[in-house]
Amino acid sequence: MRAACVLIVLCVPLAMARAQWIEDPKLDALIQEGIRATYNIEFEAAERAFQAVKRARPDHPAGAFFDAMIDWWRILIDLEDESKDERFIRKLKAVIDMCDARLDANDEDLTGLFFKGGAIGFRGRLLATRRSWVKAANDGRAALPIVKDAGRLAPRNADITLGLGIYNYYADVLPEKYPVLKPVMLFLPGGDRARGIRQLKYAATKARYANWEAMSFLVQLYAGYENTPSLALPYARLLSDEFPDNPVFQRSLGRIHVKLGDWPRAVAVFTKVLNRCGKARAGYDKSAAREAAYYLGYDAMLRKAHADALKQFASCDELSLAIDHDEVSGFRVMALLRTGMTLDLLGRRAEALRVYERVLRLRDANGSQDLARRYLRAPYAD
Repeated sequence: MRAACVLIVLCVPLAMARAQWIEDPKLDALIQEGIRATYNIEFEAAERAFQAVKRARPDHPAGAFFDAMIDWWRILIDLEDESKDERFIRKLKAVIDMCDARLDANDEDLTGLFFKGGAIGFRGRLLATRRSWVKAANDGRAALPIVKDAGRLAPRNADITLGLGIYNYYADVLPEKYPVLKPVMLFLPGGDRARGIRQLKYAATKARYANWEAMSFLVQLYAGYENTPSLALPYARLLSDEFPDNPVFQRSLGRIHVKLGDWPRAVAVFTKVLNRCGKARAGYDKSAAREAAYYLGYDAMLRKAHADALKQFASCDELSLAIDHDEVSGFRVMALLRTGMTLDLLGRRAEALRVYERVLRLRDANGSQDLARRYLRAPYAD
């Protein structure tokens, strides 16, 4: 359901402004510098840049909006921590109030429309992430016409095209995948999958600031809903290369290599992720370490490096116990299942049987229950 938030909330890009909205080239350069720092999880550098913009133009919403986006990325790299939510929402409210003042003076103020739509969209995106579906839907309904008005005023603006592309794609795709969303669509325009992809590609190529966000969404839809990871790979590589310290982009690239069966490259990515987790880098937390341990263990199992596989699966299980809360994670379930499979390969049948029994006491994940029953009947053999 978390992915479904994209439907009811227009996910406006992290960077909305065009250069001409901040007339001073030095301030525009500061905005671009801050955006890059934000994407690369260099939050202190981003704060310095955006605070300078706010001091120079306290009447303009750009500095306040981008400063709020630093908090969004702080939330995004650790979704389990909700302590930053309230501050983020307060900052977005300040942006909305600033935009309303501009729109009261001129209801076609493009800057006011852009940043108000962006602020409402990100507030709804957070609410959907926290499963506040009704509030998120309300914000989605509020943000969409604002961004459409901006698109009418600046139809060739590629940064606007990103938001419209996101909506067109997910409004078409998600109601079929999540039928619970169909009633919401009664109050929202229909989407167009193909048009949405074209718009996202255009934004990825032409947008001045939103190109990275467009690439991020193309990675998500190609690797996920379209099930064409080969098309996601070029965008994932670009994001990983441009922002090498961003754990979201690094982990996404690793998963795409796994889907493509390119284990050497997947191992290289997840080894780097795991090493950074050991150095307490921002965003390289227990969740990142768990994912890296699982895939490194899976690779070791495939290579018949059984001792290393058992070590990595045990680490994945231990980390899951530390961070799983309301529900046992799929990583823990699958790490236990593959532990049993590895034990079977080692001829340690009695131990394997005990592990399969443990798997049956947990929730089903990717067919884990059926596989556990199969290997209870007969040992796993590769």
